[in-house]
Amino acid sequence: MSDEQPRRRRGGGRAARQAARSDTSQVSVPYLVRSMTPVEVVSEEGLVTIEENAETILAEIGLDFRDYPSALTLLAEAGAEVDGERVRFPKGMCREIVQASAPAEYTQHARNPARNTVIGGNNTVFAPNYGSPFAFDLDRGRRYADIEDFRNLVKLVYMLPYLHHSGGTVCEPVDIPVSKRHLDMVYSHIKYSDKGFMGSVTAAERAADSVELARIGFGGDLADRTVMTSLINASSPLSWDATMLGAAEVYASNNQACIFSPFILAGAMAPATVGGVCAQSLAEALAGMTFAQLIRPGAPVVFGTFAASMSMQTGAPTFGTPEPALVNYVMAALARRVGVPFRSGGSLCASKLPDAQAAYESANTLQPAVLSGVNFMLHAAGWQEGGLSVGFEKLIMDHDQLGMMHAFAKGVDLTENGQAMSAFRENEPGQHFLGTEHTLANFESAFYLSPIADNNSFEQWSEEGSLDAAQRANAIWKQMLNDYEPPPLDEAIDAELLDYIARRKEVLPDEFG
Repeated sequence: MSDEQPRRRRGGGRAARQAARSDTSQVSVPYLVRSMTPVEVVSEEGLVTIEENAETILAEIGLDFRDYPSALTLLAEAGAEVDGERVRFPKGMCREIVQASAPAEYTQHARNPARNTVIGGNNTVFAPNYGSPFAFDLDRGRRYADIEDFRNLVKLVYMLPYLHHSGGTVCEPVDIPVSKRHLDMVYSHIKYSDKGFMGSVTAAERAADSVELARIGFGGDLADRTVMTSLINASSPLSWDATMLGAAEVYASNNQACIFSPFILAGAMAPATVGGVCAQSLAEALAGMTFAQLIRPGAPVVFGTFAASMSMQTGAPTFGTPEPALVNYVMAALARRVGVPFRSGGSLCASKLPDAQAAYESANTLQPAVLSGVNFMLHAAGWQEGGLSVGFEKLIMDHDQLGMMHAFAKGVDLTENGQAMSAFRENEPGQHFLGTEHTLANFESAFYLSPIADNNSFEQWSEEGSLDAAQRANAIWKQMLNDYEPPPLDEAIDAELLDYIARRKEVLPDEFG
């Protein structure tokens, strides 16, 4: 077990057990470094077949680059065939451009250098929920999210050690106009956390605001550092629109990372087969990453995928099913072959509550993502109701699972201590190991101890209120917010951030659509 694991003892009565569950004084964990080889589910021949199919889509069918003439000009100059807004790429063109300049890994710098994350290689970075218009907790139920929800989520993520990244739109603060809310969101990430964060992608000018706020937050000069990793979604099937392209151009030209991510509901936005989804996703991602490299060779890019299945009876998205897990494994392998970092979803579910359905579905998306070798996991904690809501209790419950993934992904310890031969030599056959020197040296850190799960007797559980996991998580997040202390932020920088926001809000219209 790693020294990163929080050390807690059992025992001490009800008060001690409650204190252990609400303890948030855990050391910072910058990111997960996997020791295990990623799981492969498709042969070399199968991967080549999917790659060839993607190249055929790029060359013969093409993709639309909508309402963005400069992208058409750029792609044509690079050798693509442009017919109106339809772009066809000669076979091998996209892969050659991306592999020639896109980095295999990059550092996303945080305000606190101890929170820097290296994205790529054997590393996995966990980021929270993204994009939900609703928030949920056991006390107030489901409601439209507001800026206070947003701030509280940023504070919680800052305090949770196994969430390595502050994320982006952890929820939509619908009480602030769409035209202005990006300013408050980016400011909240800078003010209430010192982890890495994501910028706005809903318009090119909002991306530019995000870059300027980051510049101020980092002391006035980004010095060519990558300080944001932001999500650029394809308009699947086979389209990139002006909104995403404009944001991507701003970020790439400023050396900020872009996750080029097809957003696919299989059967509607892609064929209803794993092989079809994978070929389309590869084509879309390659085209997007090519655009970024033409804007600025060497700009960090991430090969993204988000694929969900759907009920063919109702059309509703489904999560935790086998087919998207297979897509995830295949896309991770394809990203490694391109030579760029890979992004996937995380703890996804369709459940409206932090219940058994949420737990099963989330586990069935989280575990394949980790085993596939994901580098940047969005929606790693808090996702509920198919992404329509972010759950405060589910954030805490999912974070517990991320801690378990840290322990699991490190693999088997075969150091001298891990082999435990001294314990065998000390202990006679037939006698338990509880009192051996090896056990006493390891007992505090030997096994992951969940802050949420109740493993006590029925009598102890009853005495403590007969609480279920969600109720225990409810008490934890409330205690965390009560204990929250903000990270340091220079007063002059804070004043400059607020001044910039005030000036921008003066000229931006109030738009809620």
